Amino acid sequence: MGRRRAFDEDEVVCAAVGLFGGRAYDGVSVDDLVTHLGVHRNSLYKTFGSKRGLYLVALRRHVADDVRPLADALATATDAAAALRLVTSADLGLLLLAAVERAPADEEVADEVVAALASVDQAIADALGISTALAAAITAAALGIRLRGDPDGVGAALTQRLDPLD
Repeated sequence: MGRRRAFDEDEVVCAAVGLFGGRAYDGVSVDDLVTHLGVHRNSLYKTFGSKRGLYLVALRRHVADDVRPLADALATATDAAAALRLVTSADLGLLLLAAVERAPADEEVADEVVAALASVDQAIADALGISTALAAAITAAALGIRLRGDPDGVGAALTQRLDPLD
C-alpha cells in the first residue's frame, strides 16, 4: 500500500491558478511550484504528470471557478456597458495569459481558451439579444481594456459612452 498524500490536491490546484495567473506558464519553474505549493517534486509528478499537467488542471479550474460564474453573471447584463463592466472586473488573469502565451503553442490550451471565450461571448449575445459576432467584439474590447491595465481610464470612458441615455 502506497503512502497517503500529504497535501490537499484541491488546495494545490487553487494555489497553482494564482501562481500561473500571476506569472504565466514560462514564468513558473517546477522549483517555484514545489516551493510555493508545498508539494514534493515526486508528488507533483505522480499526481499531475508534469508541470504542463498541473497547468491544464489549473486552467480548467480557473474556467470553472472564474469564467463560468462570469458567464452566469453576464446573463443579467441589460446593456453593453453592464457587460463590459462585468468582464473588465472579473478575475481572468490565467485565461488572458493562457490566450497569449500558451494557446499559440499548445492545442489543448487553445481549445480551453476558445471554449471559455465562446461561453462569455454566448452569454453576452443571449443577454443582450445580439449576434455572437457583436458579443465577441464586446468581449474583445473588455479584454483589451484589461490587457492595457487601465480599466478605470479607457474602460470608464467607453462604458460611459455605452451607457444608455436615461
